[in-house]
Amino acid sequence: MACKHVDADELRTPTTAQSVYREDCTQCFDSIDDPTGLNVCLYCFNGGCTGERDHALLHNKTSNHPLVLNIQRTRKKVKRDEPPQKIKKLAIEPETEADRYDTTTRVECYECGIKEVDRSHGKLPAIIDGVLKANTFARQAEVQAWEQEMTPCEHTLCMEQGTARKIDSQDLGHCSMCDLKENLWLCLECGNLGCGRSQFGGMGGNSHGLKHTELTSHAVAVKLGSITPEGTADIYCYACNEERTDPELPQHLTHWGINIAEREKTEKSLTEQQIEENLRWDFAMVTEDGKKLQPVFGKGFTGLKNLGNSCYMASILQCLFSISTFQNRYFHPQDPPPISHAPAEDLETQLRKLADGLLSGRYSQPDTDVIASEYSPEIPNQKGLAPAMLKHLIGRGHEEFSTMRQQDAFELLLHLLKLITRSSHTASLQDPVSSFRFVMEQRLQCISCKKVRYSTDEQDNISIPVPVKRRPAVAEAPTDGKMPKEDFEPVTIKECLDSFTATEVVELTCGSCGSKDGFTKRTMFKTFPDTLAVNARRFEIVNWVPTKLDIPVVVGDQPFDLDAYRSLGLQDNEELLSEEAASSSTLKFIPNEAVLAQLQLMGVSRVSGEKALHATGNSDAEAAANWVFAHMDDPDLETPMDLGGAHSASGASASVDPESIAAIQTMGLSAPQARKALKETGGDVSRAVDWIFSHPDDPGDFGDDDAAMEASATGSEKVMAGHADLPATFRLQSIVCHKGASIHAGHYVAFIRKQIPAEGGKESWVLFNDEKVVKAEGDVDEMKKFAYVYFFKRL
Repeated sequence: MACKHVDADELRTPTTAQSVYREDCTQCFDSIDDPTGLNVCLYCFNGGCTGERDHALLHNKTSNHPLVLNIQRTRKKVKRDEPPQKIKKLAIEPETEADRYDTTTRVECYECGIKEVDRSHGKLPAIIDGVLKANTFARQAEVQAWEQEMTPCEHTLCMEQGTARKIDSQDLGHCSMCDLKENLWLCLECGNLGCGRSQFGGMGGNSHGLKHTELTSHAVAVKLGSITPEGTADIYCYACNEERTDPELPQHLTHWGINIAEREKTEKSLTEQQIEENLRWDFAMVTEDGKKLQPVFGKGFTGLKNLGNSCYMASILQCLFSISTFQNRYFHPQDPPPISHAPAEDLETQLRKLADGLLSGRYSQPDTDVIASEYSPEIPNQKGLAPAMLKHLIGRGHEEFSTMRQQDAFELLLHLLKLITRSSHTASLQDPVSSFRFVMEQRLQCISCKKVRYSTDEQDNISIPVPVKRRPAVAEAPTDGKMPKEDFEPVTIKECLDSFTATEVVELTCGSCGSKDGFTKRTMFKTFPDTLAVNARRFEIVNWVPTKLDIPVVVGDQPFDLDAYRSLGLQDNEELLSEEAASSSTLKFIPNEAVLAQLQLMGVSRVSGEKALHATGNSDAEAAANWVFAHMDDPDLETPMDLGGAHSASGASASVDPESIAAIQTMGLSAPQARKALKETGGDVSRAVDWIFSHPDDPGDFGDDDAAMEASATGSEKVMAGHADLPATFRLQSIVCHKGASIHAGHYVAFIRKQIPAEGGKESWVLFNDEKVVKAEGDVDEMKKFAYVYFFKRL
């Protein structure tokens, strides 16, 4: 019986802009490598597993799409019969998917009940070919992330083309200097065809396109085989020596007789080739000899494959899904997945998919594609899961996380917690971020009249300063020509918390007694969370750039109490400042007149000079002058600002945009810091960030807790986040460590305290280094000293 759906109007060949989920299921991590393979819907190109869960059948029932392409892939065995060779970054090794895998396909129709539909009928040949040639979703997302960073240049925008003519391009013609018919580049200025450089993957090239540029000085060329009907292509500017975009590419190609709508992409783009090469890198273990570490397998011991600079995300996800509230919220192996017509675009679905992948143990198996030999007798690591769909959703619309660059793991944590909180949660499935929330209380006391004011702020993390204790430099000349590395005294986590909660004096004028002696200010915990996320700030501002310092922070494995850091609140012997007096208390800023005079000699006005000194620390004329030059285009640069910082009782909190606070928080800064900086800079986010870096020790402004005041006035009690009961005993549960000079480079790993079943449930530290999951031995205490993010569990 023939299938009646092979010519359905809804059947379309996938375009280059469409996502084709042909590698793993959109609702679990079962993939084309499983025994029954993966079913790709030929209508919407959703990928569904075909094993016991059969998410492909579930998709058929919810979408009524009958035709699927079943893809099964088998890895060809690789035996290491010689010592592994070191991978060279620029090595050109022609290895295709066919070299690594055997792949079989068949078309199935659910409605007609046909398991082997004749693939030569109707629209099937073109659609099947399009599905198999299309980039997987993971690869497509990577390509888009790289490509979105490309921009036009003056040479593409101001290009002048020669006399129009039609070139032999549809069959790709051949190079004007040799007989090559692939890897051809069309000079958009004169229409010359020249072959490119030899490329990763074995594609030939004699660099005659570059030779043409050297002879003619023509700058812009397009790779013919990369042109798509949607108007995308590889554009290279030889003058800039960069990949670029051409906003008028269709018109420029029409000039040479090429109708872009009739083009078919026949070769990999440069971006695709670059990603393919990047993914061959094998990240080394952070220990001195990672090969000696014993891999761990089972439930909760599943690694995450590096998607290209994604270790910052993998380390945070591993820590979050080791927390019970995240497990209880998203791991429901007996429940059907959420109903969604686009599961790959649904955050709830992808978080449940990740929870199942990490916690079920289904995918925590040794990589059987590699057979041990005398050169690799150790147990191989697992393949690791590739959470490409979740990475896409996390980064969608975000300036940084949508790219393929390395990012700050703590910023990612804050961004992810915000996304999860904003997502929908049913009554039985509470927001897991609630376990992170607590309340900090700020106490202000007038030095003169002793009256006090209390204010609170809800948070889900703290960022604590690490005291800098430099050891004396050794007076020996460096032998390698490099400056000796700075050495620092170790500090304890208690010293960091003491610094974080220390009392300081602030220049406030008391609205009650009129004294200008100032106030003492202290910030402490009003409540404690179930999970305390701590960012250790090991940075120092050097030439106005945050520079990482390798200061060891000693954190033991034993439980410790935070009772001493709990705020006691208003005491019987304390008198509150009235609301009128509290709102009239003003911060007094006095510009450094000597430095201001220097600025005025440079031609800087007094108004802009005062603003610059306020933003840069009030002591450095050069830094202030640079600030003025950087803000020359600000429309309010010469508008006098209220440097006193007075706020009306009704407008103190309302004058700060919550979205601006949230934007600054994604940079790893606290809400009080953001609120204070925005108030001091007129709400300008960019200048507020400058202000925070110039005032790193200022804990910020906790604002007016109007809700708490109203509740007190009406006699009702506001339900606060966290727990106020004592003792507040915490123990280190997991850490995210970073190696590298900058948080935007280097490598992140996670260490998590877990019970290992093979050792009778004994707790040990486990290292999660991308897809490698091993029992940590020996270096955990050393790594804890340099952790970037700590997760403490309340006992």
